[in-house]
Amino acid sequence: MKKDNIAPFFAVLQAANPTPETELEYSTPFELLAAVLLSAQATDVGVNKATRKLYPVANTPQAILDLGVEGLEGYIKTIGLYRSKAKHLIEACRMLVERHGGEVPRTRAELEALPGVGRKTANVVLNVAFGEPTMAVDTHIFRVSNRTGLAPGKTPLEVELKLEKRVPPEYRLHAHHWLILHGRYVCIARKPQCWQCAVAAYCDFKPKTPTPGAG
Repeated sequence: MKKDNIAPFFAVLQAANPTPETELEYSTPFELLAAVLLSAQATDVGVNKATRKLYPVANTPQAILDLGVEGLEGYIKTIGLYRSKAKHLIEACRMLVERHGGEVPRTRAELEALPGVGRKTANVVLNVAFGEPTMAVDTHIFRVSNRTGLAPGKTPLEVELKLEKRVPPEYRLHAHHWLILHGRYVCIARKPQCWQCAVAAYCDFKPKTPTPGAG
């Protein structure tokens, strides 16, 4: 994607959705952290179904610790990889209680030190809970960044670093949400819906997917 096309690309996405939000349901930084940890290789819809039952019972590190691994598993067993996620979340809660007074830390290094929390999860928490202009590169952002030519790269980290350089400052806070939603609903994996894409004019992907039934 030509540099001159990047600002208009984001301007169109912003006009369509001025204040994009995560589709994970949460009311505190800890609820967000737990939801993102549970969302690896799972859908936001599936995670929300589980946390709607879990959070009214336990929505703090100490409360989840008190459930224990087996107790926690009972609430999240509908989510993929729930056994390993339960262990990670319990250990993360233990560390939050012992090292951070039960509060979610606000630095990447401290977040990434928590079991089950990688760079992407840390970036989501920093962005959504604390307003940092981070780029949490998931499969949708990785695909959209490469397909459009916005920030091509062979690894999520390479794409993240390119996005930080190429996205204009005024769009950085919400950029990862716009890209996730665009990848989830328009620039989908198997067949991008180019015929109804608002930013197709700025995208390098060729040939564009034709309108179904056309011709």
